[in-house]
Amino acid sequence: MAAQSDSKASSAPARDSSAAPAKNAVSRAKRQRSAPTMAAANRLPKGKKGGIELLLIQSVEHLGKVGEVVEVKRGYAANYLLPQGMATIATDHHKRMIEKHKAKLDEIARQRLAGLRSLLDELVRTSVTIEANANDEGHLYGSVGAAEISRSLKQQDLIVAADSIILQGPLKEVGLYTVKVRLAPEVEGDLKVWVVPSSGDGGAK
Repeated sequence: MAAQSDSKASSAPARDSSAAPAKNAVSRAKRQRSAPTMAAANRLPKGKKGGIELLLIQSVEHLGKVGEVVEVKRGYAANYLLPQGMATIATDHHKRMIEKHKAKLDEIARQRLAGLRSLLDELVRTSVTIEANANDEGHLYGSVGAAEISRSLKQQDLIVAADSIILQGPLKEVGLYTVKVRLAPEVEGDLKVWVVPSSGDGGAK
């Protein structure tokens, strides 16, 4: 019986010692998986000022526009710009990709600008007529604003947003007005607007 007891006692420590290396390996693996990504951050290209040099994939307010190479603090790069997909490493390949993307956006912008200029050409050659209730002296009981002008243009298949029609104030009398239309900062012109009494207007009698 004593021999059996010694045998059990001597075998128990053997099981404990064999489990220890496995536990240590699991712990090391967990530490490796949970370790911060500072090693990756340290591999980011440094700029002339000691920060991180990145290529902006999209414009970032107070930092730069798409396609620009900027230098930022390491934490800002590793924890925000890169994870959010707002910037990437400034390699030659990425620069070429960004240039292609910018060229496509520039072409879209040029086509849009050409369309706006074509629309402006039509606007300056035409005029709109808006009927409104008025008294015998030509004073309107209400007023004509940008929304009414926009709706009148739409009836002529000319789509102009109300906020693109620049008025000094609402139109309150019948007559011919020259109204500024700004379709884009570099695309603006004048539109003629006729305000006339409503036909059969009882107030004008």
